[in-house]
Amino acid sequence: MASSTTARYRPGDQVRIRVGTPPTHFRTPEYVQGKLGRIDTLYGAFKNPESLAYGGDGLPAQPLYRVEFAQTDLWQNYSGPATDTLLIDIYEHWLESI
Repeated sequence: MASSTTARYRPGDQVRIRVGTPPTHFRTPEYVQGKLGRIDTLYGAFKNPESLAYGGDGLPAQPLYRVEFAQTDLWQNYSGPATDTLLIDIYEHWLESI
């Protein structure tokens, strides 16, 4: 269910994933927290799954992005090609401006 919430970031923007370990359900893997990435795609705004998981209404809707990371920035001793990337969907409230 997409919404018209205004997105803060655009494709190509550099972002940092915030670090957090809330005591409840959260949808951002720890291995990307604190890492730098680049916005690849903006999907639109959707109900917040962290709220929905506990019976909330998911509002306000959160913009959802596909963020790209260099594998070499995520994994110590990564031995694959330096051009390898990881794409992951992350909601805006987990992103910080660089």
